[in-house]
Formats: sequence, C-alpha cells, structure tokens
Amino acid sequence: MTGSPAASNVTRLPVEPRVVPRAEHVISRSSISDHALKVLYRLNSAGFKAYLVGGSVRDLLLGREPKDFDVATDARPEQVRELFRNCRLIGRRFRLAHVHFGDEIIEVATFRAGDGEAAGGDRVQHSDGRIVRDNLYGDIDDDVWRRDFTVNALYYNIADFSVVDYVGGMADIEAARLRFIGDPVARYREDPVRLLRAVRFAAKLGFRIDPQTEAPLFELGPLLEGISSSRLFEETLKLFHGGCALQTFEQLRHYRLFGQLFPEVEDALAEEEDGYPRMLLIRALENTDRRIAEGKPVNPAFLFAAILWAPLQKRRLQYIAQGHAPPLAMQMAEDDVISRQVARVAIPRRFTQMTREIWSMQWQLEARRPRTILRLYLNGRFRAAYDFLLLRAECGEAVAEMGEWWTRYQSVSHDERTAMVAALPQQPGRRRRPQPRPRPD
Repeated sequence: MTGSPAASNVTRLPVEPRVVPRAEHVISRSSISDHALKVLYRLNSAGFKAYLVGGSVRDLLLGREPKDFDVATDARPEQVRELFRNCRLIGRRFRLAHVHFGDEIIEVATFRAGDGEAAGGDRVQHSDGRIVRDNLYGDIDDDVWRRDFTVNALYYNIADFSVVDYVGGMADIEAARLRFIGDPVARYREDPVRLLRAVRFAAKLGFRIDPQTEAPLFELGPLLEGISSSRLFEETLKLFHGGCALQTFEQLRHYRLFGQLFPEVEDALAEEEDGYPRMLLIRALENTDRRIAEGKPVNPAFLFAAILWAPLQKRRLQYIAQGHAPPLAMQMAEDDVISRQVARVAIPRRFTQMTREIWSMQWQLEARRPRTILRLYLNGRFRAAYDFLLLRAECGEAVAEMGEWWTRYQSVSHDERTAMVAALPQQPGRRRRPQPRPRPD
C-alpha cells in the first residue's frame, strides 16, 4: 500500500463536453427534490460550482423518479459544512458532506481528480489496484473521469439548467447501453464492487452491457474476496431490494458472481433436482419484487431464510445421518450455515436472528402440537414463518396439508379453532391431560 497519490486508471483526455441546453432535455426542476435545489442554489450563490450528478440525473432523463439526489461541487467538505448548519462530514475512504433535512439526506461530494496535479487532498491505492482512499480534489473535468459508468457521469448545472456530458452518457442512455469510462479491467480492479454494480444497473435499467465492459465480469469475480463482508452486505441489499431481484439473481449466476456472495447456495444450486431448491429461491425473489412494486415493506431476514434454505437442509440431514436428534441437528445446521455466510456477507444479527426464528418455527408449524398452537399463532414471527411454510408448499415440499390447516385456522371463529385443535392426532408418546371434573356444589 502506498500513501502517495496514484495515477488514475482512466486516461484524462482533452475533451470538450457536450452541453445540452434546457430546451433539449427533459429534466425539470419540478422533478428535483426541494432540498436538493436548496443545496444547489446555496452553493451557487456562495460562488461555488454546483451540479446534480449521478443516478438522479440518469433517472430523470429516463423519466424515472430518483431515490436520492447527489450533488457535486468544487467546494471542499469543510466549506460545505460552513454553509449548512445541518451538515455532517462522513467517510475516510471518500470524504463526503451529508446535508440533513429531516429524513432526507443530500450527499455533497467535492470534485475528485485522478492524478498528482490536483489542487489538494490525498489518494491512497493498494498495490493490487484497489483504491483505499480517494480524496484528491480537482475540477469537473477531472471528476468525470473518476466516475464509473458513462450514464452515471452526467451533470445537471443549476446555473443554466443544462446537462454537461463529457463521456457520451447521453448517447448511451438513448441506446440503453451500460459502458465503463476507461479500461474496464482497471476500473474493476480499482473497486471490485463495480462488478456487482454493473449487474445491478443493467438489471435495474434494462440496459445491455457493452461488450468490453461485460467480458471481465466472467473472470474477475474472485476480486470480491478482498472486499469487506460488511460492504458486501450493503451491496447485497441493493442487488435484491431494487425491484428486479429475480433478474439480478439470474445475471449474477450468468456471470459467475452469485457464488462469490453465497458460495454454499451456489453449490446447492449445482446439485438441484427437479428445479428444487432453485424454485424456492425464485419464488422468494418474485415475492420480493412484487412487494416492492406494490409499495409494501420487505424484510431481508425472509429473503435470507429462502436463499440459505437449501444449504441448511443439506447440513441438517448430514447431522441426522450422524445420529443427532432432529431438533439438535437443526440447531447445529443453523449455526453452521449462518456463521459461514456471515463470514462472507456480514448479515447483521437482527436479521440472522429472525432468519433462525423463521426456520425453527417451520417444524413447530408442521408438528401442530395442541399445547403450542396458540403460542405459535400469537408469536410476532408467525406471519413470516407461515408465509415461508406456504412458499415451501408452493415449491413442492410435502407441507401443503399443514399450510392449508394454518390458513383455515386464521380464518375461522374461536370455537372452530378449538375444534380444529381437538381434532389433531395425538403426538406419539404424549397423552392429553384429562379435563378436570366439575366440583360438586
């Protein structure tokens, strides 16, 4: 690792940008967040350059509603903080200013440069090409070459409402093409997470990946082993909570990247029989996409329960074959699968705990022990576990009868529920407690 500024992997060319005037593009200030406009105008009034940049510009040009708005400026982070009392500086790898407006955060980044002739700051690059810290400041014609894809390198200028395009991003949007700025292999090596971003953007936007950008995807997956497990968790959420989880999954497998995130699941998929466990995973991804499209909340724990279900079953059966009782085999399998997965993708404990509860409740839902029926039904995780049971039934597991029973149980009266429980077969080795006789008056 070196602490000196490193040369960018993008050759900076003396390119005159294409400036698209307001009359020739579809971006309207009415589609931009009021808070983002406030940040842009205040920076501009203070004498700084201020541009809306990145995904928000891309989405506005595509007629989509941006999830967030990012600003690029020649103001340093400390100068941004002086202009906004509601500003917090974050990050070491990339120093950023976050301007808070209630629940909305406008991210403000200072223009970055790619060579040692920049106006200030510092840049640290690992010997393998990964950028460890990138706070070398420059101007807009430096900054553009530090961005990843051409469609993410378009700048909306608040001074005259034009769109500034140095790299052909407008043409790529029109052609529905995802293309890297510079040499794709070098850019992937700078930040291997870009492998996942390429797949995510292609699936999200419905774009085809430019051949030169696409070719390294098949070979450079092992670079992700050098990425922290916590960062891979953040990227995994973006991959599967963007509204196109199923298509993203298929593309990740196509480019041999899914196994970099979920190695044991990939092994299980390679051994599948009659479409299982792939069908369960596909149904869960479809369900996630549907809920997002309907504006409903999604819990990562449910999706992780579905993704990791196949390796869990494989491990559980191995422990049973070794002579362990089924409940203990299940617990040991959960421990194994979760611990190995967390080492690769750092799923927070609040999600792994709920995933475990969804799994462990499957056997209780199947057993339908009279003494535990009401307690299960009142459990805060019942709905998630019940939905998972139905998902398993839909994919061909032999739990359809149990799923139908629990569906009916939720829809009938209290008396009918009592009758349903009374009609359940006796558990082997257990006796019903005799009902107490009425006391004589």
